[in-house]
Amino acid sequence: MNPMIETAMHLSTRLAGFSFSPPVLVVYDPTDYARYPLLRYFDRYGHPPKKAVFVGMNPGPWGMLQTGVPFGEVGIVRDWMGIEGPVGQPGKLHPKRPVQGFACKRSEVSGSRLWGWARARFKTAENFFSQFLVINYCPLAFFDDGGKNITPDKLKSADRGELYALCDQALRDSVQSLTPEFVVGIGRFAFERSMEALNGMEVTIGRVTHPSPANPAANRGWNAIVEKELSDLGIRLPNHD
Repeated sequence: MNPMIETAMHLSTRLAGFSFSPPVLVVYDPTDYARYPLLRYFDRYGHPPKKAVFVGMNPGPWGMLQTGVPFGEVGIVRDWMGIEGPVGQPGKLHPKRPVQGFACKRSEVSGSRLWGWARARFKTAENFFSQFLVINYCPLAFFDDGGKNITPDKLKSADRGELYALCDQALRDSVQSLTPEFVVGIGRFAFERSMEALNGMEVTIGRVTHPSPANPAANRGWNAIVEKELSDLGIRLPNHD
């Protein structure tokens, strides 16, 4: 089995029995109900070695929660990556957070920016994934009773401790499998967790600006920002004109 698939499935199984303290009401695990497209993603693109691994925080409601692919904006996953397939439903569904799979019409802005940059710079998915892979630190999404997204850093401390321990190990396993020169946290949280989890491993850890529209800096031309940040880290990007 592809080691990335094995790591993702093992983490999903370990987290299945977790319960989380209020205000968390509903937890979605797309590595479970959207397993088919996620397995296709890793099977097609998750083979070592990689120059760099990009690490996000956790699934977004209109991206990975719909497609199973990290930052997985529907149109780009289907049309650029060539991945599509059946998506089930979470064990408990919040009425304000529907899962429509590849029929979802909403756009994940962060994913559209991230993968849109990859498409513009590398032209084909094969060019990008020959050197890079995008994963998430935490595979779960958390919602309160009103459907508001709760990021992992906002969980109660006891919940964070157990969750982080398992996610740290999964990240270490992924890096050992992919043997990258660089691990790049997408945003502060992923960078800090990567620094903690990968302490002592022979890999350079850096950070790029998160492409979320909630991040004012990302709204001022994210493509140019991320290109400079990667260059400053020492990651040379090829031209595919």
